[in-house]
Amino acid sequence: MSRGLTGHDYHIGVETDPRRLDARAWNALLDSQPAPTPFLRLEYLAALHASASAVPDTGWGAQFLTVHRGAELVAAAPLYVKSHSYGEYVFDWAWADAYRRHGLAYYPKLLGAVPFTPVPGTRLLACDDAGRDLLVAAMRQLALDAGLSSAHVLFVDDTDRAAFERAGWMLRENLQFHWTQDRERPVADFDELLARLQREKRKKIQQERRRVAELGVEFTAHEGEAIDAGLWDFFHRCYTLTYAAHHSTPYLTRDFFARMQSTMAQNWLLFVGRREGRPVAASLIAIDRERGSAWGRYWGCVEPLPFVHFEACYYQPLAWCLREGFLRFEGGAQGEHKMARGLLPVRTSSAHWLRDERFAGAVAEFLAREGEGVEAWADELRERSPFKRDAATG
Repeated sequence: MSRGLTGHDYHIGVETDPRRLDARAWNALLDSQPAPTPFLRLEYLAALHASASAVPDTGWGAQFLTVHRGAELVAAAPLYVKSHSYGEYVFDWAWADAYRRHGLAYYPKLLGAVPFTPVPGTRLLACDDAGRDLLVAAMRQLALDAGLSSAHVLFVDDTDRAAFERAGWMLRENLQFHWTQDRERPVADFDELLARLQREKRKKIQQERRRVAELGVEFTAHEGEAIDAGLWDFFHRCYTLTYAAHHSTPYLTRDFFARMQSTMAQNWLLFVGRREGRPVAASLIAIDRERGSAWGRYWGCVEPLPFVHFEACYYQPLAWCLREGFLRFEGGAQGEHKMARGLLPVRTSSAHWLRDERFAGAVAEFLAREGEGVEAWADELRERSPFKRDAATG
């Protein structure tokens, strides 16, 4: 379909296979956004599709929205038709159950998100607010035309959030835990970070690290092309063991990580823990050196080793970020325990549109109550900062 916008003709299309899109044009559009992340690069999204990790057979039907002016890609958004709510990290199972109890179908629904990746960032790739508004309107129309119950866009940045707010979508708030460098009083290294923590928090971390050292576990860091196929194999074994420990099935195939090795090696950092020369644990971190940002993603251990999780997922990455001059480390979804390790609460937002006005009203009331609870939780957490009062970071 096509429509006019500020005097120009735009063609709006839907692509079911991200591999058919122009990666250079998509990534150039991404790089111009307020909050780009590696997870929205077309190579990442295409690898999810090509590796059969996020495809219709697993409940993720790609419906990538594109806006062209002539041959130029001027706006885009990764969308999926979902037949479930797994792999999203913004939980709407109760909404689906309410639909079911009233004899209505909640699935399929339209989702704007990076599969299995609860990382805040740009979701509406557009050059200006007019383009973002067009994408939001097109999402709603796509859901209507396909007879879908609803549309949801997860972990949006503030610019996207404003666009959804202008369109009257419902907004949902939650919290994650991130470390951010103090720009006024930068932390020089991990020892200084510890020194800024309250005494009991600092002692607990020191005790945990001592226990890992007493186990004889030592870590090495491997970045980019230094992560060879053997290390990826070991990491994937750890990754699958983590899911097995929770009686679950991994979302990502080994082929997905092979594609990361070949197309986005520069965006990965692997910590490997060894004991008596044997690899026993691994944690995978995504990195963006240009913007000084890092994201904790996956971890695993081949045998039960106390406190190794904290070392692999928090202490090693934080120490590395400080050595390398990074400005931000995001610890992933949920996890109030991250606060005791120097990560502070940060608001996250998602946007929601429901076609059924009765359910939309009920959900709006629920979100208002939930939002009050999240704000109260955030206030409580700020009062319980792990940092000394004169040494708060972030």
